[in-house]
Amino acid sequence: MAEQETILTEEGLKKLEDELDYLRSEKRQQVAERLKVAISYGDISENSEYDDAKNEQAFVEGRILTLEKMIRNAKVIKDSEINKKVVSLGSQVTIKDMETEEEEEYTVVGTTEADPMADPPRISNESPVGKAILGQKVGSVCKVPTPAGELSYKIVSIAKPSAGKKKKAAAKE
Repeated sequence: MAEQETILTEEGLKKLEDELDYLRSEKRQQVAERLKVAISYGDISENSEYDDAKNEQAFVEGRILTLEKMIRNAKVIKDSEINKKVVSLGSQVTIKDMETEEEEEYTVVGTTEADPMADPPRISNESPVGKAILGQKVGSVCKVPTPAGELSYKIVSIAKPSAGKKKKAAAKE
């Protein structure tokens, strides 16, 4: 059975590698220390500290395995590969709601990096809006099916994320 490909930006890969390094180097030691302290309390059969530390150890080891698998199967979208003419993974896109006339800015990423609370929000290529705008050009109007009905969005601009960050940083100075 083939392992599932993990689509990441260069920034996303770096975050996963940093998390993996932290879990391997620091978190494992912290959990081992908690286990040692819990064992020193005596009878482990009725020791909630020990049970809690063992559960945390299992979680950390599981997360390490998950991260290793994701990194091993990573398909990295390099900034140089991002096309500014067509919405693709890694694109920073400004869309306009055709009903309300409001503009919103998103970065289209793989599901692993999706973060709707980021600035700008990072939406998954598998989300309804992400699916609808992928492959679209500036000026295109796309329809997004939602439980409340179909929404229409117009692609206002497409950029590389780094360009958007630099513009915002310059505007704040």
